[in-house]
Amino acid sequence: MKTILHTEKLHKVYKLGSLMRRVSINALDDVNLTVQSDEPVIISLVGESGSGKTTLAKVILRLVDPSSGSAMIYDQVVAGAGQKPKHREYLSRVQPIFQNPFEAFSSYRTVDSYLETTAFRVSGLNRKDGVAAMESALASVGLKYADVRGKYPNQFSGGELQRVSIARALIPHPEIIIADEPVSMIDASLRMNIINLFLSLKQDYKTSFLYITHDLATAYYISDFIAVMYRGTIVEFGQARGVLTDPQHPYTRLLLESIPSVRRKWERKRMAMSDIETKEYRFGGCKFRNRCPLAESICDEQRPPAVVKPDGREVYCHFA
Repeated sequence: MKTILHTEKLHKVYKLGSLMRRVSINALDDVNLTVQSDEPVIISLVGESGSGKTTLAKVILRLVDPSSGSAMIYDQVVAGAGQKPKHREYLSRVQPIFQNPFEAFSSYRTVDSYLETTAFRVSGLNRKDGVAAMESALASVGLKYADVRGKYPNQFSGGELQRVSIARALIPHPEIIIADEPVSMIDASLRMNIINLFLSLKQDYKTSFLYITHDLATAYYISDFIAVMYRGTIVEFGQARGVLTDPQHPYTRLLLESIPSVRRKWERKRMAMSDIETKEYRFGGCKFRNRCPLAESICDEQRPPAVVKPDGREVYCHFA
């Protein structure tokens, strides 16, 4: 099977505060993740704000350098130690879709100029082939080149502009698209349109997706694999249906219990909604121990190793 995504001992440390009161935050703390498949897949990273999802995406997108460790896409090192591809080659294999489409485009440039940059500079296509590639990519997201050409971002709705972002990412036929909260800024009525689009593009373009979200409902619907993150660590990883229908880690269970249901009264749990505590990022044992109903002394002393379950999932808990 192909190794679609692999991270090894990936760390990212941020320094916060003034020089005299500087605090180190382990935004990524020994992240080891391996996804293998012969077919394109959708991998979801889920967790609360501050869990490290976006930092992991930024490392893979080469927007920030890891403090140590490495990340690989289809057996090619893209971040950390190792021989990395040049920028143009990298962009032909890995493409981003960002959270806010209005921030992804300058108000002083026409939208089609971004498509042209990807077609001509990244893909290296001539004029005729480049226009054909743009037309094909736009058609795949339900848009026409004639309707996009010469227009500025403020002439589109958020949903339309996000579709243009997706089309731009598709032009080089990348091996994987990193989508960071791609539907959070879009009207709820249009979100499933984008989610269904990802599913069809996975098949039509044979492109994998790394889908970063805090929305467990869309993650359940769209994903082949799910990695649950907490305070910079992976706490549970496996096939999506198994993880979300039969969670094995206490934090995964807590996330699922926090989803409002029409079958029961929803009460906010302080454990699930409390503010981020910087000290948790520096815990040497289990980072979830202060909030875990199963915690014992071993959780203070030792980082839980990955326990591999019969269905192949990995659970980072001493009591898994």
